[in-house]
Amino acid sequence: MMDSESKPDEPLLNKSHVTGYASASIVSKAFWIWLNPLLKKGYKSALEIDDVPALSPEHRAEALAELFTQNWPKPEENPKHPVVKTLVRCFWKQIASVSFLAILRLGVMYVGPTLVQQFVDFTSGDRSSPYGYYLVLILLIAKFVEVLSSHQFNFSTQKLGMLIRSTLTTALYKKGLRLSGSARQDHGVGQIVNYMAVDAQQLSDMMLHLNNLWLMPLQIIVALVILYQYLGASTFAVLGGIALLIMFVLDGTGKNNKFQFNIMMNRDSRMKATNEVLNYMRVIKFQAWEEYFDEKIQSFREKEYEWLSKFTYCLTANIIVLWSAPAFLATIAFGCATLSGVPLTVGTVFTATSLLKMLHEPMRSFPQSMIAISQAIISFERLDKFLTSKELDDKSVEKVQDCGGEIAVEVENGSFNWDDNSGKEIVKNLNFEIRKGELAAIVGTVGSGKSSLLAAILGEMNKLSGKIRVCGSTAYVAQTSWIQSGTVQENILFGLPMNGKRYKETIRVCCLEKDLEMMEFGDQTEIGERGINFSGGQKQRIQLARAVYQDCDIYLLDDVFSAVDAHTGSDIFKECVRGTLRGKTIILITHQVDFLNNVDQILVMRDGMIVQSGKYNDLLKMGMDFKALVTAHESSMELAEVETTSENIAFLKLSSQRSSKFGEENGEANSQERSELNGGSSRLVKDEERATGKISLHVYKLYCTESFGWIGVVAALVFNLAWQGALMSNDYWLAYETSEKRSASFDPILFIEIYAAIASFSFILVAIRGTLFAVMGLKTAQNFFKQILHSILHAPMSFFDTTPSGRILTRASTDQTNVDIIMPFFLSLAISGYTSLLTIIIITCQYAWPTTILLIPLAWLNIWYRGYYLSTSRELTRLDSITKAPVIHDFSESISGVMTIRCFSKQERFIQNNINRVDSNLRMDFHNNGSNEWLGFRLELIGCFILCISVLFMIILPSNIIDPGNVGLSLSYGLSLNSVLYWAVYLSCFLENKMVSVERIKQFTVIPSEAEWKKNDIFPPPNWPILGNIELKNLQVRYRPDTPLILKGITLSIRGGEKIGVVGRTGSGKSTLIQVIFRLVEPSGGRIIIDDIDISALGLHDLRSRFGIIPQEPVLFEGTVRRNIDPTGLYSDDEIWKSLERCQLKDVVAEKPEKLDSAVVDNGENWSVGQRQLLCLGRVMLKRNRLLFMDEATASVDSYTDGVIQKIIREDFVSCTIISIAHRIPTVMDCDRVLVIDAGRVKEFDKPSHLLERPSLFGALVQEYANRSSEL
Repeated sequence: MMDSESKPDEPLLNKSHVTGYASASIVSKAFWIWLNPLLKKGYKSALEIDDVPALSPEHRAEALAELFTQNWPKPEENPKHPVVKTLVRCFWKQIASVSFLAILRLGVMYVGPTLVQQFVDFTSGDRSSPYGYYLVLILLIAKFVEVLSSHQFNFSTQKLGMLIRSTLTTALYKKGLRLSGSARQDHGVGQIVNYMAVDAQQLSDMMLHLNNLWLMPLQIIVALVILYQYLGASTFAVLGGIALLIMFVLDGTGKNNKFQFNIMMNRDSRMKATNEVLNYMRVIKFQAWEEYFDEKIQSFREKEYEWLSKFTYCLTANIIVLWSAPAFLATIAFGCATLSGVPLTVGTVFTATSLLKMLHEPMRSFPQSMIAISQAIISFERLDKFLTSKELDDKSVEKVQDCGGEIAVEVENGSFNWDDNSGKEIVKNLNFEIRKGELAAIVGTVGSGKSSLLAAILGEMNKLSGKIRVCGSTAYVAQTSWIQSGTVQENILFGLPMNGKRYKETIRVCCLEKDLEMMEFGDQTEIGERGINFSGGQKQRIQLARAVYQDCDIYLLDDVFSAVDAHTGSDIFKECVRGTLRGKTIILITHQVDFLNNVDQILVMRDGMIVQSGKYNDLLKMGMDFKALVTAHESSMELAEVETTSENIAFLKLSSQRSSKFGEENGEANSQERSELNGGSSRLVKDEERATGKISLHVYKLYCTESFGWIGVVAALVFNLAWQGALMSNDYWLAYETSEKRSASFDPILFIEIYAAIASFSFILVAIRGTLFAVMGLKTAQNFFKQILHSILHAPMSFFDTTPSGRILTRASTDQTNVDIIMPFFLSLAISGYTSLLTIIIITCQYAWPTTILLIPLAWLNIWYRGYYLSTSRELTRLDSITKAPVIHDFSESISGVMTIRCFSKQERFIQNNINRVDSNLRMDFHNNGSNEWLGFRLELIGCFILCISVLFMIILPSNIIDPGNVGLSLSYGLSLNSVLYWAVYLSCFLENKMVSVERIKQFTVIPSEAEWKKNDIFPPPNWPILGNIELKNLQVRYRPDTPLILKGITLSIRGGEKIGVVGRTGSGKSTLIQVIFRLVEPSGGRIIIDDIDISALGLHDLRSRFGIIPQEPVLFEGTVRRNIDPTGLYSDDEIWKSLERCQLKDVVAEKPEKLDSAVVDNGENWSVGQRQLLCLGRVMLKRNRLLFMDEATASVDSYTDGVIQKIIREDFVSCTIISIAHRIPTVMDCDRVLVIDAGRVKEFDKPSHLLERPSLFGALVQEYANRSSEL
């Protein structure tokens, strides 16, 4: 994913590939001529990312980020709204120039309506004077200035919005890298990503609306002043009507804000839940919890939908009232005028209606602007809170480079906690020093504060007292691996230049050579999101390699041996920790007691304090905690004591050579399977598919007919036409009644009664029409949501391995929001735009009939321009959403790995990457906005020419052909021709661009799904499996059709109640075996029979819910302890407490004030990794299944806790069949039989004691484990 999306757009680019805007002349900028080359290219062929030129230097994120930092208020200023203040300081010049354009546009807008009277007078009087031609010329110039200024105004506001978004995105990213631990937990990764995805976008949209707040009152005042010249005192009645309307709309807007805020809150919760589901899909499938999470997401959606409905109906009411406003105001105006005896002539009447029509626009946009501004206020508050959150204190740790002296790390009276606001100490009274070049180990039981101690040394914790001094550069390897999306090589280099010798050596000492040999593309293999296609051990070793390659002075290694097998662990300890890193200072947290003989200093921790420190033998003599740990380890080792036979060693050497020839990468997604992806490229994650070319009519049909089929579509169109017809008939009535012929028999009361009746009828029609659109839009949005959710939850695991979650999340957030709110609203606008255009053309051509000759070229030009523009704009919109995903994905990835990034001091590099991605995304935006205005300016100009030509005809043609009364009517319509024409085309283009969202959602509703969850005809007996017999018959597994087999014909049978230990080198197919029994991968040959039932016949939930599993990675969900142990809520509190007691967590949970309702934050980060593993064990204890699978279940706990857990499992699961994959040999020593898998084949399957009596692979593994301590 990296290669296509982070092309640096920095000065490396040659001049030719910078946007034309940077070097354009004034004329070129005024008429958007600089866009022609890009539009031409887009018209000829679909645009690719590289075809779009880079932004000009002053618009790039780097310059803007610098500007933002300079203008951020100083601490002593202490402003209430720092973000607003900073943005105004940065962009006041742009804001001023935009305001100037707005006033210029306002000045020329009203020239048209004031000319109506002149034209009517001219056509009814002497037609021979040249005065008429002057009028046409004035009209043309005024219209030209209006069109130019309004499009320049739009472009400048959008450009300003873009600059604001760019500035905020980089500011948020930088802040994210500086947040303190508890501030990060307060906001949560999902929420922080939302600040960037939603809030920054809303603030950029707000720019369009900011000016409307002062423009609208001004526009109304100017219009009313002109109206006063014609209608006198009755203007005040119109003012009253406007005031009423604005009050109604403001009230609606206020409600809408509340609704909008609630929609956002619920959308945040829904996104958080969705994100969690995507991250832990494997666990959810293992446990058959999809239905529970489906309900959880649906319940958030229901609340969101409730608010969404309120929002939509409220908005619809506003629109109905505003669209009926011109007729309503005209009724008031003419009613008062007739009552007060003002003579109504054609000129007066149509000047008034054209002015009132012009008020329609500011009245419509004002409420929208109010919504946007109040949304922006909410966003500003959220960003203020985030950007002023507590940052890590750089001074809490004294970091010195190149210092003399012997001491590398020194802590005096140190006390630390995670929470900025509470004084509760997590690690306390720390006093220790570690000399340069020493290897120090930290040991202690689960939850004793070992990882927190490392975090304190790194400066990640909040220092309460004491001092820490660190000498030299630091490297950190986290307990839960953090891997970036990209190639293996990019992960190891981590931004340093390639040094071939050092790189090779690093790969060798981290035991990655074999893994890379097995992968078809070696170190160019693409790592999926969060390292999803690599095993735990491989991720851990890649992390270690990253640290080793950085060549730092001090290494902090958090339990790096837990995820690798004994052999690899010893190799890494010898070759890496005691080899390449010899001479470096190393602090190692470990549960592997065997290594402790070889360390210079051991720190023993309990309850956040160091209770003992010293060398191995001294500590043993002292007894206490350390002695307990060692004793626990030794008793487990006794099981593994065997006669050493030289044959075993020789056998092992032979087997390890053999397994390296045809090993298999790992149980989750094997490497050879990638060869067929993308025609044999190294990419696991495919580029996001984007449909190119026109949005097919099929997509429109899908959207429009989703709710009520074709009936709904026809009904909506019929009501729309009827409403426009009613509006037209009202104006015909005006023209008829006020014409000179009727002046003698004019009856004011009848005139007003009929006018008001038609206006009321049109109000009823528009109300029905609006409601219909709202109902259809809501129903469609909900249907789409249900379809995509259903589709994703039913997708097979392979889909999640190759699809980054960001790609699914953008569909659930941005695309779903488009379908929820934007599509129904704009579809209704676009249809009304086209029907209005139709009425204008009908009326104009009816009276200036020669204009009809121009209709054909007009239509052709419009269609041509629209097509020419759309071919570029559509691709730019698609590229925009494709380049936006990496910005968001990169952000969430960086926030998760922030400790690693900070430890290696790579913040600058990550900030630069973020800047490149933002630029890459915004150049799409910039050129898209430019092309919108390019089109708008040209279309409106055509509209102006048509209008002026038709007016010219009205002047030239003799009065017996054209009645002066109708000149007024057609002018009052014609004056809005240019803007209606542009609006209709613009809306339909905008709609087409948003239709991409429908297309993208639909792409994900057709994912091939896995087998049925429940089969109604085949249902296993309620207590199946009773015995727990498992039989595999010639089982073969491959991950995708044309990839090599991973399990190559395994045949074996396991009797009910047996305890089977599965061992084998990393990547021999152990995890795959478990996945195929759970049918996360379907077998490609052979059968699996459990208690006489072939499992391929069962529904997946019936199958998976009957097994217990403790997976390799302990996964906790956000919520409470209770929800984590029993998400589906099937068990009582007593049962939960019992299971917590069995898994050694009862005391920890009981100490917390909320007991079972204690919080578990995102990812379970407020629990240590060992505690998370124990909680996962607790889940299985509750379910009490007859079949239990354990995949490295106790890898992250110390020997003592491991011993306790093994004992519990033996007691609690006496009659169960247990299949346990383990790296720790003692764990499998007391199994009934041991299964040795090598390269996908069963090599040995017998009692451990039998295997040890003869030369065997297993014997060799045991031997190696036992010799490990003595060899090191």
